Amino acid sequence: MSSVLAVLVPIFALILAGFLCRRSNRLGPGAASEMNKFVVWLCLPALLFKATATSSWAVFWQPGFLAAFAGGCLLIFATTMIWRLRQRRSLPAASIDALSASYANTGYMGIPLCLLVLGEEGLEPALIATLVVVCMLFAIAVICIEAGLQNERSLGRAVLTVLTALAKNPLVISPLAGALWAATGLGLPAMALRFLDLLAAATVPCALVSLGLFLAQRQEGEAAGAWPLVIVKMVGQPLLTGFLAYRVFQLPPLWANAALLLSALPTGTGPFMLAEYYAREAPVASRTILISTLCSLASLSACIYWIGNSA
Repeated sequence: MSSVLAVLVPIFALILAGFLCRRSNRLGPGAASEMNKFVVWLCLPALLFKATATSSWAVFWQPGFLAAFAGGCLLIFATTMIWRLRQRRSLPAASIDALSASYANTGYMGIPLCLLVLGEEGLEPALIATLVVVCMLFAIAVICIEAGLQNERSLGRAVLTVLTALAKNPLVISPLAGALWAATGLGLPAMALRFLDLLAAATVPCALVSLGLFLAQRQEGEAAGAWPLVIVKMVGQPLLTGFLAYRVFQLPPLWANAALLLSALPTGTGPFMLAEYYAREAPVASRTILISTLCSLASLSACIYWIGNSA
């Protein structure tokens, strides 16, 4: 319990700081949007570029773990999107809802929590899961959103418009650019690495403070729409991923435990950043993050108890 609180309390503190700054008018009504743009255009691209540019494919090639964790994410994403589309929601709105139900907070909470619970060996699966979430899942959501925003009747023109929009999106381009850099075999210069480190370090506080700023703006009726997504994220995803990890792929204990623990994390700030960036479903995304983070104390405690008894 103390390990979980050690991770959760600083996260809540950053959200609360943004909330109080907005409520006390220390930061104005446009602060959440501007800070979110700072994260989307500078901080997160620096983090993604560095993560892929300084890694090798051999380190991250864990097919069983990838199949279990990424499979759980994709199945939850696809199922939620189909469910929302059947409710006659637009493709951009359904995409953000699907991301909210499948986007685990692997970067902000997963890495420190895996280190605390699983030791140093837990860092590798946490990093792999982070890349899966922020690169693959994020890119799929962006593709779906951009496709849904196009009005062209010509399929060719629509595809071209989507590809053009993706080519301008920093959250898609930065990890691809990092992978290309890694393929050259060249290391990053010390000054460039320091520059990326400084920007990447600002991602977590800025994103969470931005979320607090947004939550301080009173919105009516969002919590009810968020609860189904919270249930899918906090109950459905851990059960599905755990089944894949332990039963289907029968992963070694470290990797199976890591897959379960990472899937039980609450929704990260990614869906909120995308929702705010595209001006779609931000209230529902923000409430999903807040409620799932509150509920994660129970889900993570249950997973840690399971891991401890199965050791």
